[in-house]
Amino acid sequence: MNLQHNSDSCFACGLENSSGLRLRFHDNGKDQVFAHFTLEPQHAGYPGMAHGGIVAAILDEVGGRTVMINNPNCFFVTARMDVRYHQPVPVGVPLEATGWLLIRRASRTRAHAEILSAGQGILAQADILFTDLPRSLLDPNEAESRFGWKLYD
Repeated sequence: MNLQHNSDSCFACGLENSSGLRLRFHDNGKDQVFAHFTLEPQHAGYPGMAHGGIVAAILDEVGGRTVMINNPNCFFVTARMDVRYHQPVPVGVPLEATGWLLIRRASRTRAHAEILSAGQGILAQADILFTDLPRSLLDPNEAESRFGWKLYD
């Protein structure tokens, strides 16, 4: 498994963002990305259950990270996302998010993402369309200086 880059400030992957999720991602070098995590009480909507927006953010990030397999400086934005919530996503329980690269054409990527629990199976899933972020909006050569984009130990 390959460790992917992190930011210092991103809500999903920013390791220095005290309000964020601080997710760490690994990929298989081909078409799949993984993150293991446990949500905290501050991520809840109702007691014990993650807020739907937090769930969507995790699905969005793990799906988007498929764009970065073998190319950590290929930044992206979400064009469309269809989320399906099957069961409440619990806080305080180890979970796994997985993203699959479905198709990559020019500057567009389709991915599928899921959040799973060992005891409950698929809790939520999404089909997502991403588009590459134009270099005019974020030059990959400035990513580390602008938002701490790098491999962290």
